[in-house]
Amino acid sequence: MRWRDSRRSSNVEDRRGMPVGRAAIGGGGALIVLLLALLFGADPAQLLQQLQATGIGSSTSTGGEAAPPQDEMAEFVAVVLAETEDVWTAQFEQMGQRYQAPRLVIFDGQVQSACGMASAAMGPFYCPSDQQVYIDLSFYRLLRERLGAPGDFAQAYVIAHEVGHHVQHQLGITDQVHAARGRVSETEYNALSVKLELQADFFAGVWAHHAQRTKGLLEPGDIEEAMVAAESIGDDKLQRESQGHVVPDAFTHGTSAQRQRWFMLGYETGDMRRGDTFRAERL
Repeated sequence: MRWRDSRRSSNVEDRRGMPVGRAAIGGGGALIVLLLALLFGADPAQLLQQLQATGIGSSTSTGGEAAPPQDEMAEFVAVVLAETEDVWTAQFEQMGQRYQAPRLVIFDGQVQSACGMASAAMGPFYCPSDQQVYIDLSFYRLLRERLGAPGDFAQAYVIAHEVGHHVQHQLGITDQVHAARGRVSETEYNALSVKLELQADFFAGVWAHHAQRTKGLLEPGDIEEAMVAAESIGDDKLQRESQGHVVPDAFTHGTSAQRQRWFMLGYETGDMRRGDTFRAERL
């Protein structure tokens, strides 16, 4: 991925090393919790609460008022976010709308968001309440070492997917899905969650399409890196590895093939109109 000479977004907040005012799961413990959640289909937030209640794996977060650290990975994240800003600003203008770029928060261990206290154990996430993307960069080590998805474009795909959730929020899609919670069965809501996640994958592909068309951002092998990442975090693959069989009703993000398919559809077409996963005959 060609990124080193590109613009850095000013919408990145680096909170690494800053106190959060309560006990936090350490970096290694967070990776273990996230891996367990991925493999066993558990809610990582619930696992985190259980660990904190018993004091397992926690450490007190301390720190002073020093400026947040700057490093190459933080710069990379800032470049990817800037590239999403450029693409989605143009796409929203074509729709006659104004794109409001999200803020991206880098943290380590634990962070306070408008959606509540969150941990690295939850993985990268988007909080619609404050319209911010949160990521502990240790997730990239998990992606590379435990899930077998190395490469800088695999890392960019993760950010683009979360920004895709921000696009959904701005278009009102997220609120429509969340409004169904409690009014439909758990299986039906899981199905809606899968469609929401697959659409975020599609939007990540749309971003890659236009970033390549306008700036030649991609290098040979980049799309393959995204495909490996999408394959490594498919619900079916994670369930099969953890329990030896697949339970489709428990899917919340989609199969490996579905995640790859929708990313590639976005990348190949670059057409927002092709990404209505909620009405698609085939996921």
